[in-house]
Amino acid sequence: MTTRIALVGLLCVAWILPGLIGHDPWKPDEAYSFGLIYHIIQHGDWVVPTLAGQPFLEKPPLYYLTAAAFAKAFSPPLALHDAARLASGFFMAIVFLFTGFAGRELFGKSYGAAAVLLLVGAFGLLIRSHQMVTDIALLAGFAIAYYALALAPRRWAAGGFWLGIGGGLSFMSGDLLAPCIIGVIIVLLPIAFRNWRNRRYAAALGIALIVSLPWLVIWPAALYQRSPELFNQWLWIDNLDRFIGINPFGPTFEHLFYLRILPWYAWPLWPFAAWTLWRTRSTGFMPGIQLALLGFLVTLIVLSAVAGARELYGLPLLVPLALLAVPATDTLRRGAANAFYWFGAMTFSFFVIVAWFYWVALEFGVPAQLQTHLNEMQPGYTNGFRLLPFAIGLLFTVVWIVVLRSTRKSRMRPLIVWAAGITILWGVLNGLFLGWVNTGKSYRTMITSLEHKLPAHYRCIASRSLGEPQRALLDYYAGITTERAESTSHRHDCDLLLIQGDPDYPPLPGEQWKELWDGSRPGDDSEHFWLYQRRDRQAR
Repeated sequence: MTTRIALVGLLCVAWILPGLIGHDPWKPDEAYSFGLIYHIIQHGDWVVPTLAGQPFLEKPPLYYLTAAAFAKAFSPPLALHDAARLASGFFMAIVFLFTGFAGRELFGKSYGAAAVLLLVGAFGLLIRSHQMVTDIALLAGFAIAYYALALAPRRWAAGGFWLGIGGGLSFMSGDLLAPCIIGVIIVLLPIAFRNWRNRRYAAALGIALIVSLPWLVIWPAALYQRSPELFNQWLWIDNLDRFIGINPFGPTFEHLFYLRILPWYAWPLWPFAAWTLWRTRSTGFMPGIQLALLGFLVTLIVLSAVAGARELYGLPLLVPLALLAVPATDTLRRGAANAFYWFGAMTFSFFVIVAWFYWVALEFGVPAQLQTHLNEMQPGYTNGFRLLPFAIGLLFTVVWIVVLRSTRKSRMRPLIVWAAGITILWGVLNGLFLGWVNTGKSYRTMITSLEHKLPAHYRCIASRSLGEPQRALLDYYAGITTERAESTSHRHDCDLLLIQGDPDYPPLPGEQWKELWDGSRPGDDSEHFWLYQRRDRQAR
C-alpha cells in the first residue's frame, strides 16, 4: 500500500511539473492573472486587485497573493512569471491529495489511488491546471469540500473544519458562484440521503460556518473600507450581474455548453461513472455514490443556468465525476478493462512516436516540407538542436517504455497505464515543443519592438481597444501603463496613442496623428497594434 501511494504521488509530480516553467505568460487568462500578481509584487496591495494601474475586481485575491509569494520565494533563479506559476502546481497537489482522501473515505482505503489516477487521466484538467488561473485554487477548494462532506458523518469536528476551509478557499479563489454550489450541495445532502441526516452532520456545519467566517469576511470588509464603490462593483457588476446576464457587456447564456463538451472534457471519467450507476441501479446507491452524483448534478445544473460558459469554468465537474467513477474500477468486466488498457497503451505510444517525428522535422528538416509548414505556423522560431528539450523528451519516453513493460495485470492496470500515458505524452510535448509554442503565444518580442520605437520623451500613452492581457504584459515587459481612452477619467493630453485592432481594418485616428510603429505577435493574423504620435508634439 505504501509503495502504491508513493508511485501515485510520483506520477502526480511528473504530471504537475511539465508546463509550469519555461514559457512567458500566455493570453488571455495567464496574461491578465500575472498582471494582477505583478502589481502585488511591486506594491504589496492585497486589498484591491489592480491591473496596469486600474482596479480589476473579477476575483478575490487569494490565488494572486499565493502566486506573488511563490514569485518572491523562487525568483531568482526562476523568471518571475515562472516562479509565480508554481502556485498552480501547489494548488493542483492539494486537488490530488484531497481527491484521494475523499476516495478513501467514501469507498475504502484502497480506492484513494484510483480516484487520483482517474482525475490525472481527465483530458479537461490537463492544460488549464498548468496555467496561472485562479480556477485551480477554486478547484482545490472543491476537492477539500468533497472530502469534508464525506468525512462529516463519521468525524464531525474534522469534517466541519475542512468544510470551512474548502468553502472559504473556493470563495477567495473564485466568485460567489462557487460557495453557492457548495452551499446547495450541503443543504440537499440531508434532504435527499439518510447518511447526512444526523446530529454529527449538523454539528459539522456549525464548525464549518465558524471556520469559514475569516475567509468570507476579512477581504470583503477590507475592500469595503478601502472603497465602497469598488466593493459594489465587485459584488454586483463582477459577480451577480455577470452571472444572471443583466450586464450587457457580460457573457451570454449557453445552457447546453457543458453537456456538449463533457464527452471529451471528462474522458475517460464519464464511461466509468456511467458504469457505476448502471451496476448499482437495482441495489441502491451507497453514500459515496450519493455524494458524488449529487455534487456533479448540482454543479452541472448551476453552471448551465448562469450566464457565461467556458470550459475553464467546468473544472469543478471533474472531481465529483472522478469520485463517481471509482467503484467501476472493481466491477468493470475483464474484456472492457483489457480493451481500455490496450486502447491507452496503443494511443499514447502512437502519439509519442508522432511527437518525435514532428520534432525531427522541426529541428533537422526531415522531411523538409513538414519543417516548412511548422515554421509557417510559428515564423519567429529558430530551428536547431537543443540538449535540454531533447533530454526531457527522451526521459519521459524511456519512462513510458518502462511503464508498459513493468505494469502487471490487476484491476488498476488500465488506470495506471492511462494516467501514465497522458502524463508521458504531456511531458514529451512540453519537452520537445514548448519553445516552439511559446514563440507564437508570447508578446515579448512584439513589445520589445514597440519599446524601441518610443520617443525619448513623452507625456503619456493613450490606448484604444487595448485588451486586459496586453495591458498587463506591456506593464511587465516594458513598464508601460496606458491611459484608457474608454475610461471617463482618462487624460486627453497624451503624446502617444496605442491602438489594438484587426489587421484587415487599420484604424483612422485622424490627421493629427502620425504612425510611428505597427506590429503583432509572430504569425498572429487576428490582432494588430499601431502606435501613433501627435504631429504637434514631435519636436518635444
